[in-house]
Amino acid sequence: MKKSKGRSLFLFGCVAPATILFIIFMIVPTINVFRMSLFERGAYSPTETFVGLANFQAAFNDPKFIRSCQNMILLIVMVTIFTFGFAIVFAAILTREKIKGSNLFRIIFYIPNILSVVVISGIFSAIYKPENGMLNSIIAIFNPDVAENPILWKGESMVMVSLLIALVWQAIGYYMVMYMASMSAVSESLYESAGLDGANKVQQFFQITIPLIWTNIRTTLTFFVISTINMAFLFVTAMTSGGPNGASEVALSYMYKQKDAGLYGYSMAVGVIIFLFSFALSGLVNKVTDREPLEI
Repeated sequence: MKKSKGRSLFLFGCVAPATILFIIFMIVPTINVFRMSLFERGAYSPTETFVGLANFQAAFNDPKFIRSCQNMILLIVMVTIFTFGFAIVFAAILTREKIKGSNLFRIIFYIPNILSVVVISGIFSAIYKPENGMLNSIIAIFNPDVAENPILWKGESMVMVSLLIALVWQAIGYYMVMYMASMSAVSESLYESAGLDGANKVQQFFQITIPLIWTNIRTTLTFFVISTINMAFLFVTAMTSGGPNGASEVALSYMYKQKDAGLYGYSMAVGVIIFLFSFALSGLVNKVTDREPLEI
């Protein structure tokens, strides 16, 4: 009895500090955000006025907020598709084809993930420069007109594409390495048997590789979709500041701008909407990707 009680106290002592910190720095602030979204107050004013759901009504009637949400959803969908598509294909090639220097490629692809968002944003901002940026200089070799009329990669029509490229480039390596580890655990005998039955490499990829690493794909997909909301905000802040004319604004950057403008209650309402959207999106991804795991 004393041994059991001592073990329980030991476990409580191990878990309690982390639990207390989580409650203080995560649960309490989250509850406070929900509470403050129902009030109107300035950023530096102690006076609060209860307005109920007025802040939420204002958000859903705000075309700038709607546009920022559209941009956020566009980036979530497109970045996820391209990142996971390239990461899985590259991982399969480097794992199955026995390419010389595969470890070197693994390191090269992983390097962008260890760079800070500010560094990556600086690199791509230099690449996207209209006058002497690397991208326009390369295109000008094949199309001389670009030298006189440079493509505005951070202009209204192209800024989302530019952000998409930077986000995908930053994330591919990390997930490629994770999938390479999963694919390395798949027995080669399965591919040999499939080959004897007449399955080509594409069929082996979809019928053997993907099903056997599906649990890893599902876990990383849920994590990535939610983290993209934050990564999009970081890249927008570092690269475009939401410009030009709000063309690259995302929901989180719009929320911060409302807070800086003194609309504290309104910005909290936007934060609540983003939180609920993230929660619902996580549940949707889990539901859509749910399937019976394939085991050998």
